[in-house]
Amino acid sequence: MTTVKQLLDIKGRNILSMSPNDSVYSAVERMSENNIGALLVIENGRLVGILSERDYARKVILKGKSSKNTLIREIMTPDVLCVSPETTVEECMALLTENRVRHLPVMEGGKLTGIVSIGDLVKQIISDKDFTIQQLEHYIHSA
Repeated sequence: MTTVKQLLDIKGRNILSMSPNDSVYSAVERMSENNIGALLVIENGRLVGILSERDYARKVILKGKSSKNTLIREIMTPDVLCVSPETTVEECMALLTENRVRHLPVMEGGKLTGIVSIGDLVKQIISDKDFTIQQLEHYIHSA
């Protein structure tokens, strides 16, 4: 089973973050520039929340707020579900499904070391299944 550490070794550990005092507009702009759906919110070197497109849609657009006049801290999700590098891809998928979230920050020894998305996990699961199929086909043809 593939672990989050192995997945991060493949995809990289790039972490995009913002301050809770930044505007929502600047966060949405950054997400757009990087083609991502969420940003981690860091204050004084500590993870304090996550801001997703879902937060924006539900807490700014639907409430008639202005993204330029709203701070990230006003709409971010403060209770962030995190995983460790030893967590398996399958365990991550179960957490995402159960909690209806799409991103999992990775914490090791109290330190933020990466983030995985549902897209990263699905891609890895498909890759693992393809490898298994190739191995089985090789076994069948060599028998």
